[in-house]
Amino acid sequence: MPRRVRAGARGGDNPPSMSAPVLNVSAYRFVPVADPQALRDRLHASAAAAGLKGTVLVAAEGLNLFLAGVPAALRAWVRDALHADPRFAGLATKDSWSAAQPFRRLKVKVKDEIIRMNRPAVAPQAGRAPAVEPATLARWLARGGRDDAGREVVLLDTRNGFEVDAGTFEGAVSWGLARFSDFPAAFDAHRAALEGKTVVSFCTGGIRCEKAALYMQAQALPGALQLEGGILGYFAATGGEAPGWRGRCFVFDERVALDATLAST
Repeated sequence: MPRRVRAGARGGDNPPSMSAPVLNVSAYRFVPVADPQALRDRLHASAAAAGLKGTVLVAAEGLNLFLAGVPAALRAWVRDALHADPRFAGLATKDSWSAAQPFRRLKVKVKDEIIRMNRPAVAPQAGRAPAVEPATLARWLARGGRDDAGREVVLLDTRNGFEVDAGTFEGAVSWGLARFSDFPAAFDAHRAALEGKTVVSFCTGGIRCEKAALYMQAQALPGALQLEGGILGYFAATGGEAPGWRGRCFVFDERVALDATLAST
């Protein structure tokens, strides 16, 4: 499997302070899953036994999760419930901390897609689109938005409009999407403006921009890339400095939004 960015881990299994005792993790992997219901049942039972809360989505195309709990219990669950399964061996998590449990309950569901695009031909489990590492993007931004070949870099925000309102990269393109499944039609309408440029799609954790980059490549836009690890990966890899970022990153839990240090306050 391709390498994933481990983002946001602070101090191993220990929270940065007693004021943030709850560990939050997010992770996804596009990989063929022949038994979504069986996987769902196993993950639900083990997560409930560990006292975890949050959301886990399972589909034939892979797994997407956002969970929170006591650090030792959550780390053990990732090790025993995920890493012990060859399909998710080595799956890295994006980690952050909170003072209280940000989820109200545990939900583990089988879906048609772990992130809905309604384009069955876009299948990341069969192969990823090229990705740009956070350090490389930071370097491109520092040189005035030009890649290593001197081409103009366009940052394309694939998130919903209300997420963009909380914060985004300076100068990023956003089409005010109401939902991610609107992305293909929006791209088709704006494709001409992206011709001849290096387009770096990004989202919160990487799952949406991974599908977006594959769709753009399928539409003969060879300069389409995804930001490895998404916004949260960029925050972690740049040490909380996040060059070029403005504002906060919206997250779908009771913390609402995180700053570049992955803190909710």
